[in-house]
Amino acid sequence: MAVPAWRTVVLDTTNARGLAEFYRELLGLTYRPGDEPPPAGEPDPDGADWLVLRAPSGPGLAFQQVEELPRSTWPEPGVPQQLHLDLTVADADELEAERARAERLGATLLLDRTDDPDEPLYVLADPDGHPFCIFVG
Repeated sequence: MAVPAWRTVVLDTTNARGLAEFYRELLGLTYRPGDEPPPAGEPDPDGADWLVLRAPSGPGLAFQQVEELPRSTWPEPGVPQQLHLDLTVADADELEAERARAERLGATLLLDRTDDPDEPLYVLADPDGHPFCIFVG
């Protein structure tokens, strides 16, 4: 039986270019040809609409501009995560380094579960509030 191929995860955002740049830096992705940022000072019509980042293998990430986006309140009730990305690293040292790098790029820490002996992890929120996990895998 044939099944569809998984190609892209799409995130709504009020700042498509800004969120694309966050994930491009965080995950080492590249823009789909034609979606790259324009030269400084030039208009960026794609950056206010739809952008796609590609991975060397596996699904990519796309960013769809929306007018409003309620920020997730997770772990508190109110506005659920609705979707989150799970990212893995090789060991505890890399976990610490990637948490710090994500925060430098604009992420905020939501949950520190690094004391869990079975699955140490951090839950962070990207600049638009989408939660994502980084754990040793």
